[in-house]
Amino acid sequence: MRRVLVVLLCLLVPAAAYAAERADELSIGISQFPATLNPLINPMVAKSYVLGLVRRPLTTYDADWKLVCMLCETLPSFANGLAQKIALPDGKTGVRLTYTLKADARWDDGTPVTGDDAVFSWQVGRNPQTGVAEAELYRRMIDVKAIDARTFTVTLDRLTFDYAALNDFEILPARIERAAFAQPAEYRIRSRYDTDPTVRGLYDGPYRITEVAPGSHIVLERNPAWGGRRPYFRRIVVWSVENTAALEANLLAGGLDMVAGELGLPLDEALAFAQRHRGAFNIIYKPGLNYEHIDLNLDDPVLADLRVRQALLYAIDRGAIGQELFAGRDPVANSFVPPLDWVYTADVPRYPYDPAKARALLDAAGWHAKGTAVRRNAAGRRLVLTLATTSGNRSRELVEEVLQSQWRDVGIAVRLKNQPARVLFGDSMIKRRFRMAMFAWSAAPEDVPRSELRSDEIPSPANNWSGENFVGWRNAEADQLLDAIETELDRAKRAVLWHRLEALYAAQLPALPLYFRADAFILPKWLAGVTPTGHEYPSTFWVEQWHAVGRGAQARAQ
Repeated sequence: MRRVLVVLLCLLVPAAAYAAERADELSIGISQFPATLNPLINPMVAKSYVLGLVRRPLTTYDADWKLVCMLCETLPSFANGLAQKIALPDGKTGVRLTYTLKADARWDDGTPVTGDDAVFSWQVGRNPQTGVAEAELYRRMIDVKAIDARTFTVTLDRLTFDYAALNDFEILPARIERAAFAQPAEYRIRSRYDTDPTVRGLYDGPYRITEVAPGSHIVLERNPAWGGRRPYFRRIVVWSVENTAALEANLLAGGLDMVAGELGLPLDEALAFAQRHRGAFNIIYKPGLNYEHIDLNLDDPVLADLRVRQALLYAIDRGAIGQELFAGRDPVANSFVPPLDWVYTADVPRYPYDPAKARALLDAAGWHAKGTAVRRNAAGRRLVLTLATTSGNRSRELVEEVLQSQWRDVGIAVRLKNQPARVLFGDSMIKRRFRMAMFAWSAAPEDVPRSELRSDEIPSPANNWSGENFVGWRNAEADQLLDAIETELDRAKRAVLWHRLEALYAAQLPALPLYFRADAFILPKWLAGVTPTGHEYPSTFWVEQWHAVGRGAQARAQ
């Protein structure tokens, strides 16, 4: 474990004291602290979870996996006339979408969210020096125009099957952020979301951030300008407890009311917790679109060899890991699309546990045992790799130990180099300072992974570390398939393209698929209204529906 007992004890006292200060507060535990609070920078789940309490996206997928408006009034469609095909100068067909912001959409200082804010946000996202995570989305938005105070148009350079889904178009308050954008290359370090995250005017959701203690907790209070349903809790405190044993201890000590499913106890720990404390909490197990895997840096000369990547996967008994740690609830992954997504196919190359085949592949790749425990190549170099994951996550650390042992059995030495999540995702991954890294991608329904897989989405100094293709996969066929999937409007034909992409991924192994993860939401008996979504958009988007019932409602009366 990364933290020693004395650190655990120190965590318990302030959390418990803070939670007990007022009866109308809710204390939430998550296992990571956001590397940034800027909506455009970095794709961490921890950030999305917190921002879900204080911001509203233009559109999103709800718990029924349907596309809905959140900040807008009506989804554009060709039927309602808010979507129109347009001819582009290059001869291609684009689409122009018209969105009208809700009349009560306001920043937390009372200022309306406007079409001018949308235009400014597009300018920030589209500037190549900004280094935003979803750079591709902003590149394809070739024009954004404010029609009036609440209405704006977005022109896209292609017509896609999900044309109305601008889920990741983050609208920023222009009057607050414009000064930080004066030098685009420095925007990520000058944004008020990080330099002064409690200033009024940054948030348009049910809550606003009033305190940030880096690495520890974030305090949120009701947004007085929020025009929607009044949230039940006066204050919410989100605690980051990166050691999952300490996270559980805080919950039992009363320092936390709940542990978030999106980023809380791993499934094996939640199952054990449920056995030990049967009936004390409401526990919701939610299978979803979470893909646990190991990213491989393909610019590493050892990992660039497909035979080595295949050997690494053949040497892992993923079925046994799933049964012994996760009680069979987390199915083995053979590619990147989970079985719950309609575009999933089982018809992909598979790598069952086969140590003998792993050894043969390593021999063929020039890594020989030569009577020693660790293989060497012709130059005498030992086959030693490093593996990183989020430190303090007991489940991942247990999996690492199993992987380390099984790889040792075939002659591969692996050194563990775990890091706090805000370091791993905020620096090591985006700057590609890793060899192997174990983590999860959380996706939306039929989510085209352009940013994660396309060749031009590899983070680098030249693009100010934008994009999420951390592995550095450069595959022309994958690029073509990603483009074709997006623009294929026929559902059956699109499925064929998806299946080919999944098979290509499984054949080339830019990452090692492990399993598809279920989340465990651990909630107090008195809390109602928390609805897991099963996809990347968190339950916090609907925090205004959360409330206390029964004895909890009485104890937390406002």
